[in-house]
Amino acid sequence: MVRLVVVGAGSRGFALAAYARHHPHRAKVVAVAEPRQAYREAFQREFGVEEAWEDWRALLDRPRLGEGAIVALPDRLHAEAAVALMEKGYHLLLEKPIAPTWEEVERVAEAQRRTGRMVAVAHVLRYTPYARRLKALLGEGVIGEVVSAQHLEPVGHWHYAHSFVRGNWRREGESSPFLLAKSVHDLDWLLFLVPGEVGRVASFGGLHHFRPERRPKGAGDRCLRCPEEVERRCPFSARRIYLEAYRRGERGWPLDVVAFPVTWENLVRALEEGPYGECVYLGRNDVADHQVVALEYKDGRTASLHVEA
Repeated sequence: MVRLVVVGAGSRGFALAAYARHHPHRAKVVAVAEPRQAYREAFQREFGVEEAWEDWRALLDRPRLGEGAIVALPDRLHAEAAVALMEKGYHLLLEKPIAPTWEEVERVAEAQRRTGRMVAVAHVLRYTPYARRLKALLGEGVIGEVVSAQHLEPVGHWHYAHSFVRGNWRREGESSPFLLAKSVHDLDWLLFLVPGEVGRVASFGGLHHFRPERRPKGAGDRCLRCPEEVERRCPFSARRIYLEAYRRGERGWPLDVVAFPVTWENLVRALEEGPYGECVYLGRNDVADHQVVALEYKDGRTASLHVEA
């Protein structure tokens, strides 16, 4: 059985740790590091964890508590934590992306080579029954030789508004470029299904829709204060995305990112005061809302990815 420490008890930390609870003969969570008290204490209750800290760096001052660490911190903290935890002796399950910059990725790769630790990046799509079956069919030649592949990632209007206009990934300088934050899964999926060495890459895109000049006439700065005749026509209304979801009985993601614990009062307060209640057209985001990636393999095959908000 593998003993795990979880670094970051947000949505991904909870989701990845749940594997240990469902497979107790394979893994056990023994410690957690999370700066937000409510999330940290909820994680402890959920998984029966006694060892807990606000700062993941506290792990470095203690004897190694287990064999593996799940790194589910914000993107900008991945490289520092990954390198330090490998040097401490932990194998890693590293949430994607590895890091926001190529220099940081190289630091992580160098630390892996130097320490000999195992590092798995959480590219979960390739492990789904659908992806594994599709890869098997392609390998059997069911459709013949694959010369070109086209993949579309329709992020979803409310998901894009939640994560990339209002949420943690809305500004590249504070998180990651859009492709790394959202669609590194899709690029990995393409290379999983159509393996080979890529010789050339080109990418184009930009921020087209979520801009101040696209703001509906008369819209308020916040959805809860927006005139009803404007708000009820807006597909990005925070009232519709969050409060109506609560009324339907939903309590998990994305509501637990907006307010925690998830109660009606906490949600309303968050939408009145925090970023998740802001109009999506205020211009406080700078990541792309549409992007195209073209890949040319060295043997002449091609693949493309379209990402649409």
